[in-house]
Amino acid sequence: MQDLEFTEIVDLICKEDARFDRKAYTFIRQALDHTVKELKKQHPERTQKSQHVSGAELLQGIRIYALEQFGPLAKTVLNNWGINRCPDFGDIVFNLIEYNVFSKTENDRREDFADLYDFHDAFVKPYAPARKRRSRAGESLGTA
Repeated sequence: MQDLEFTEIVDLICKEDARFDRKAYTFIRQALDHTVKELKKQHPERTQKSQHVSGAELLQGIRIYALEQFGPLAKTVLNNWGINRCPDFGDIVFNLIEYNVFSKTENDRREDFADLYDFHDAFVKPYAPARKRRSRAGESLGTA
């Protein structure tokens, strides 16, 4: 699919469902491509025909891709695009399915994108500084 066609489809989707920024759709498309490539590296037995990615696999792939692309700003960027929880990713995916950009199997459902992870835990905690231990007197104890 050409990018111009994709852009036009995203414009149509956004007219019907204005919850998510157009950039979110491009990001999900790129995250899916990234996830498929990574899964093939990890599981070479996956064939060209078997490029299907489950909701849980895609959610993990999206998390990893967002951290790689945006680092500590991942949650901020996603929230700015209207994405605040895992089911939002599912809504975007199913919007793209409805316009035949993505395909699905008969077993795929929006519920597959249930809250697999908390956004704070997934996108903020990896960059949070380690807490220093405190002594009983309230003094910081350094780590050796």
